Amino acid sequence: MKDISESQARLKGIFNITVTPFTAGGEFDFAGLSRNIERVIGLGYDGILIGGTYGEFPAMTADERATLFRYVMEVVGDRVPVMLCSAGSDARVVRDLTQLAGNLGGLPMVTPPFVSEVTDAQIISFFKQMAPLSRTGILVYNAPGIGITLPPVVLEQLADINGVVGIKQGDLNPTAIDQIASRLGGRLRLFCASDLAFLGPMMCGFDGISTTNSGALPEIILATYRALESGDASTARELHRLWYPYRALARRFGQPQLVKAAMNLRGFDGHHVRAPLSDLQADVIGLVEQELRRLAADPRSGVTLK
Repeated sequence: MKDISESQARLKGIFNITVTPFTAGGEFDFAGLSRNIERVIGLGYDGILIGGTYGEFPAMTADERATLFRYVMEVVGDRVPVMLCSAGSDARVVRDLTQLAGNLGGLPMVTPPFVSEVTDAQIISFFKQMAPLSRTGILVYNAPGIGITLPPVVLEQLADINGVVGIKQGDLNPTAIDQIASRLGGRLRLFCASDLAFLGPMMCGFDGISTTNSGALPEIILATYRALESGDASTARELHRLWYPYRALARRFGQPQLVKAAMNLRGFDGHHVRAPLSDLQADVIGLVEQELRRLAADPRSGVTLK
């Protein structure tokens, strides 16, 4: 993408949150990453997100993240829009990665700086400093998992910043979703940050979702989203319920550990997580395999096993 106008036009639909496949020694598997990207693009995903929370960016150095950005943009080119997570607690690192992401033609995704006792005023000032650095604008990620949840009143102020093209909303409280959809819909792009419960935000008028579990279940999650997009809420509900047992495992054992384990079982390139995370134990992997086999037995899922 070349500028903010193009980002605003293309930032919609279903984006795969691409996991970062690490070797057992903790190194990047770039070939495996390329295969994972090509799979979802080939299936018809509207975009991808690289180096996010479930891409394990907190376990990477700034140089590793920059290398990841450059590699992915070489692979993808301009075929689909790419969100590049430039979040961090060190504003200097965020500044450099945000500028790099925009220069590469990606859309930087920025969280509030996760430091203790940061105020709303400081958060707003931070985003005002970051937005002008990217020629493609920035995507604000409201990520409760970092310990900061931005209320709708703050998001409204961030929406007024020149260069903010969208909000990725991780707080799925129904009241917050209703307020955001009603007050900010049409002003900028709204993304649901979780595929575990995206039907509600999409029905409220959100523009898209980002999905980690589509690394392991790309077929059923894409079919669910497309059904909802076409107005077939009944089919979307049916398909979403179909993979609920998998979602229960994801909530219980954590992402991206479970996603990578499921990808490996399907013959995809999930590989390993990087410390401080740890790979799932054999007994849990057995539960994941059992669920995948259940899904594979149902032709509605589109899931196959190697």
